[in-house]
Amino acid sequence: MRARLAALAATAGLALLSGCAVHQRAPYDYSAFLQARPASLLVLPPLNDSPEVGAAAAVWAQATLPLAEAGYYVLPAALVDETFRQNGVHGGYEAQGIPFTKLREFFGADAAVYLKVTEYGTSYQLLASDTRVTVEGRIVDLRDGRQLWAGKASASSAEQQQSQGGGLVGALVTALIRQIVDTSTDAAYGYAGIASQRLLGAPRADGILPGPRSPQAGQVPGQR
Repeated sequence: MRARLAALAATAGLALLSGCAVHQRAPYDYSAFLQARPASLLVLPPLNDSPEVGAAAAVWAQATLPLAEAGYYVLPAALVDETFRQNGVHGGYEAQGIPFTKLREFFGADAAVYLKVTEYGTSYQLLASDTRVTVEGRIVDLRDGRQLWAGKASASSAEQQQSQGGGLVGALVTALIRQIVDTSTDAAYGYAGIASQRLLGAPRADGILPGPRSPQAGQVPGQR
């Protein structure tokens, strides 16, 4: 009997370990990124899949800073915008449709950052109001068209909200007031900055690699 119980315990232990192994996330493959070693980046106007008209501009305005802090030379967004306008290119959908060879010819950058805003703004829920921004991004080598990295990040007011007193009616009124205030003041703009930092800042797990001007250049997050 004891032998059977011991065998069952051993089998359960092996199953548990196997389950952990199956669900363990594989490390991000940075081989293309490490081989390309881009030093200069072109951040293209983002695509906007959210209902808010100003979402793309809000994200674009705050996307270059984390990349510069990560150790890259980043072309100024104002310069990129003016160059596109002078050449009849308006908005992210037109800009991101330009072949990588043309982008390389116009701007001379090693790689381009393609962004897409999937969530932006304040939504009203039964007992809460949530301001949320979600951005997807990828980096493409403009010298050969290879994708070097891709990721996604979000920021939300729900991360900071605390339980409110005053019962059900008080919670409903608070949520409604918060939605009105957040919408009228474009509170999502601040969360766009947080989401951009989480997506494009370095070093971060599964994030972009530090650039050549960073003291951590060439290091992969989580590895020594």
